[in-house]
Amino acid sequence: MDVSVNFSRNKRPLYLQIKNILKDRILHGVYPIGTNIPSETQLENEFNVSKITVRNAIKELAQEGYLEPSSGKGTKVIRNTSASKLSKWKRFTEILVEEGHKIQKQLLQAEVVRNEEGTEPYQLFGEHCLRIERLYHLNDVPYIHYTHYLTMQMANIELSDLNAQSLYGLLEEQDISLEKHRDEFAVGTAPSHVEKILHVKEGTPLLKRLRYSYDERGNLIEYNKGYYNTEMQNYVVNYDV
Repeated sequence: MDVSVNFSRNKRPLYLQIKNILKDRILHGVYPIGTNIPSETQLENEFNVSKITVRNAIKELAQEGYLEPSSGKGTKVIRNTSASKLSKWKRFTEILVEEGHKIQKQLLQAEVVRNEEGTEPYQLFGEHCLRIERLYHLNDVPYIHYTHYLTMQMANIELSDLNAQSLYGLLEEQDISLEKHRDEFAVGTAPSHVEKILHVKEGTPLLKRLRYSYDERGNLIEYNKGYYNTEMQNYVVNYDV
């Protein structure tokens, strides 16, 4: 799946933005562990940046333990999991990537919406919020549909490259650190348009996950609702003790 990468050139340095994009690709299996990432020249051409910008991004990822540069042999991926500040749990997508799967993200829609009184987004964020719809593909097949709701203070985040990096990475670029997540799980049927996107029959029971994400002051920053087609792949949680 080809994506167009756009940068916010008045915020974080370009090398850090490229670092985050490359890291996201590593974590989602686009660059599998044990393989080389594209050459410096290929990355320069893709991102339309200088060689030093690419090298600084690679240097950062090497320092974090994701990459191992080797003179004349390219730059190899040596780790594909992140260190979580919140717990020792690995993210679900990281577990899938470790098992050899490929995860691809697709931005479907992003807009400011007016919430109806009595609905959950209204109760959480008031009359307006930012709504983002995304689709995750598992080995090129639609697998998870997410609808994210964010406070209006997030309405100015750069959304054009959500295909390239994570939503939470974009929040970090706004100096917002998410310190707590609350997940709720249930079984439910998805709205009809989500069923069509996931290619499931009408009324098919799906795993439904609700997530509430809070900043360091305990303010709710993001609420999202996800529907998983678990007939394709069970939801997995690994615990490290």
